[in-house]
Amino acid sequence: MILKFFKNILGILIALLGVSCVSSESSTPDSAGFQKLLDSVVKIDVWAQYQDDGSRRITRSIGSGAIMNADGYIITNAHVVNMYAVKIVVTLSNLEKVSAKFVGWDHWTDLAVIRLDMDEVAKRSLTFKHANFGNSDDLKVGEVVYAVGTPHGFARTATRGIVSNLGRFFEGTLLDSGYETGNFNTWIQTDAAINPGNSGGPLVLPDGSIIGINTRGYLGANNLAFSIPSNVAVNIMKLIIQNGSVKRSYIGIEPAPLQDMESFYDLDVNKGALIKNVDILSPAANAGVLAGDILLKINDKEIDARFPEQIPGVMNFIASMPVGSDLTLTLLGGKKIKTCKIKTEALESRVGEEFSIEKWGLGVQEITKVYAREARIKTDSKLQVIGVRNSFPFDIAKIEEGDIITSINRKSVCTKEDLLEAFKKYEDSKEDILIEVERSHSLSYHILKASKK
Repeated sequence: MILKFFKNILGILIALLGVSCVSSESSTPDSAGFQKLLDSVVKIDVWAQYQDDGSRRITRSIGSGAIMNADGYIITNAHVVNMYAVKIVVTLSNLEKVSAKFVGWDHWTDLAVIRLDMDEVAKRSLTFKHANFGNSDDLKVGEVVYAVGTPHGFARTATRGIVSNLGRFFEGTLLDSGYETGNFNTWIQTDAAINPGNSGGPLVLPDGSIIGINTRGYLGANNLAFSIPSNVAVNIMKLIIQNGSVKRSYIGIEPAPLQDMESFYDLDVNKGALIKNVDILSPAANAGVLAGDILLKINDKEIDARFPEQIPGVMNFIASMPVGSDLTLTLLGGKKIKTCKIKTEALESRVGEEFSIEKWGLGVQEITKVYAREARIKTDSKLQVIGVRNSFPFDIAKIEEGDIITSINRKSVCTKEDLLEAFKKYEDSKEDILIEVERSHSLSYHILKASKK
């Protein structure tokens, strides 16, 4: 009787676990496809420069990536490799190290592309495999996935989990850089473990096809991680290889979800998006769009942003228009319907490129159009001081962080190229140099003492 009882219990357990057993077998990595994927994943060592109080500093970091074609192009994260990289070394699956070149980045999606030095590859007779993108639109919650990369420097590490959400919405900045990200896409959520060093590595199906690019973990959580969908990465990589960057349209609105607010605005459910903010002096602001308006249509397309996860779709619809497009926005303002005609501008970050001139002890950041509007900066110069090294020429001349350099020896300077040209001309000057800056919307003059050489 006891034996019969245990046999019955075992039969029930097998029946209950039958689905799980089948799922486990079907999720076993395909030996050929998965091995090819493993052979395409690389470790990326990056040396990047930044300015620190007028000095040039170099930092080193580690990330992951995947070789995506026979030409040696590698997809990774923008927070792993970007325009500040001065040296990139890629470790292939056979442990050979190869130099790589920065191709371009798109901080809005946290994606970047680098390329193996193919001359070096040929000279050394090196070989490599490349991976393939899968279709992230076909993913389902519960599917088994693998995160592959270089966590904490441990190359070619695979962790297993499932897809736990397909439309997570995050927006924010890349680490401490201030560069915006997450505005135009949602994220794949997984419980496959992702650690520092996994960034830029692939999230893959058992057959080895890449359905995401691993980007971030959630601080304070266990195995709660997020990846950029492969269908986003495919398009961004193509544009970066073709153009070096991704161009998007901008009108200057920040939409917000209408969830639970439809009755207040007397709107049907699933109709419209709340305009939370309108950027000062933006095309939308100039056309009469106001914060608090409800966006109902863009041209003939009805807008539905009841939930936060729908916001990136609205933003991406605008951004994907060719720069200079004419848009007609249909809005509900108060109780009245209004239309606003807008011509899109090129999207820019509010964060400009930073650089340093060490001999002068000067750190500078270029002023973008967005930042200039926010700060109500009207000068043509794009050169804002963000660092001054103690006891160096600019510090002795009492030039301060926040000053905008407008001229050197009465000659206007507006761009990075202007300033570097002036530095080259005057770096060994035997005469004092007159520096004009704008400080708190008024001009200020300072003397840069002549070189003592």
